[in-house]
Amino acid sequence: MSQPASGAATPALIVDTLKAVAGNPPKVRASFAKGCCVRGTYTPSDRAAEVTRSLSFTRPSRVLARFSVGGGNPKVPDTNNLVLRGFSFKLGDDAHRSDILVESAPVHFARTLDQMLAFLEARIPGADGKPDMEKVKAFSAANPETLNQANYIAARGLPASFAGTTYWGVHAFPATNARGETRFIKFKVIPVGGDVTLTEDEARTKSADFLRYDLERRIAAGDVRFNVMALLGRPGDPTMDVTMRWPDEDNREEMRLGTIVITAFEADEACDASIFNPANLADGIGQPLDEIFAARRAAYTISLAKRR
Repeated sequence: MSQPASGAATPALIVDTLKAVAGNPPKVRASFAKGCCVRGTYTPSDRAAEVTRSLSFTRPSRVLARFSVGGGNPKVPDTNNLVLRGFSFKLGDDAHRSDILVESAPVHFARTLDQMLAFLEARIPGADGKPDMEKVKAFSAANPETLNQANYIAARGLPASFAGTTYWGVHAFPATNARGETRFIKFKVIPVGGDVTLTEDEARTKSADFLRYDLERRIAAGDVRFNVMALLGRPGDPTMDVTMRWPDEDNREEMRLGTIVITAFEADEACDASIFNPANLADGIGQPLDEIFAARRAAYTISLAKRR
């Protein structure tokens, strides 16, 4: 693949390059290809309207959701400690739908679309099936912010359960509350039972698909519950750079919007027939302003068309 001129990155080219990095597997998502579809319920907190007037978040609803493992390889082993875990969910009814996409790191790996494309191109496998590590190292040295996500993942243990992982939204959303006041928020989805990780020795005993089996057991036990939190923005927070965390983000003031309970598996077709579209946001949650979010709106639609 030839190197594009500066400013030539497009959502379609990003999708093609994501698939090239994964070896071009057919008819799967360009990213977070491996996953399982589930359903459940959402119950709002009595303070949700203080953050957003969105009927997706202030009314009870059914939930369609998908847990996933990062990357474009649908056969990536769950023991891979270099890739993200993802959680996408739809809240609300047909008239007031919001699709929220969160992942197991609080930052994205690129600030701009051009930077994202260059990051991915450096990792396209060669004839031996492996990327050129000298090219990867050179890119990382010139773009140190693209290591923020990988460094976050490396500093933490391997997730032992989809249901025992904290998920973050990397974008800053303008949220308007019932009083008409608007402030930026970030989504954080926290397992009610806390995070659960594996040691290296424990990970060696696990199968390539252990996350699904763990989820089956936990759903049967009624043990998959998440609190959907809004981290509350402050003046001066970076809202355009998704490689950066907000200052003191781990101790940031937050508000519980509601609770998701996952109650059963769904056939994969229920999640695969359409997309979890980040542009689907009911009134009260606005579109983030950063460049990566704008590209995602188009990229998810393009990816869906390519896998049909």
